[in-house]
Amino acid sequence: MAVKVLILEDNPVARSFLCRVVRESFSDTIIITEAGDLETARRHIALTGGAQGLHGTDPFKLILVDLELPDGNGLELLAELTHYPATKIVTTLYSDDDHLFPTLQCGADGYLLKEDRFEVLVEELQKIVRGQPPLSPAIARRLLTHFRKGAGSDSPAPVSGFASSSGFGASKPVPLEKLPEHERLTPREIEVLTYLSKGFTIKEIASLMGIRWFTVNDHIKSIYKKLNVSSRAEAAVLASKQGLV
Repeated sequence: MAVKVLILEDNPVARSFLCRVVRESFSDTIIITEAGDLETARRHIALTGGAQGLHGTDPFKLILVDLELPDGNGLELLAELTHYPATKIVTTLYSDDDHLFPTLQCGADGYLLKEDRFEVLVEELQKIVRGQPPLSPAIARRLLTHFRKGAGSDSPAPVSGFASSSGFGASKPVPLEKLPEHERLTPREIEVLTYLSKGFTIKEIASLMGIRWFTVNDHIKSIYKKLNVSSRAEAAVLASKQGLV
């Protein structure tokens, strides 16, 4: 089955460039849908089940979102898609804190600068398969600097949605109590967690389980959310203590 990708970008040249980046980044068969404004993007998303990605056709697995658009801001779409089952990455020219932190707070799984070289963007997108957050080098440095300085009470806090989907961010306390029934992992999630705890990459897990790497990524997001952790190390420790693996 082909992997569906949505690229929201109003500049035709930049949109074509991002299409090439996506096709070069993954070995899967890729079907790219292009949108030049929020209205068009929302229309395509509605066909795949709306903001929840339910009861529609095969949902998008990767969504690239520009911030400045003719009919609004990409943050609006990110906020709407909090529960949509896709990896959501902002692609923009802005590298300042005023754009970076609100974007992560709205649920972005990555932040790429369109001004980066083609090869750099390809390498950063490929990190998705390895379970790493796709971040332009300049953005990664900015985040590291911010948290190393020790953010004050009036500085943006680490974003739980970003951390849970990518394994990046401040550690959360590991709960030791028994998980409620509705929070327990499915057999498939336990299998993924077992491989994670053994150090396998997302691509290796996908091969071992005979599923797509995007599907593995979805399982990992669910695992992190249910266990209230932000990294594979935390997940492995908690799973061991809970007797899950």
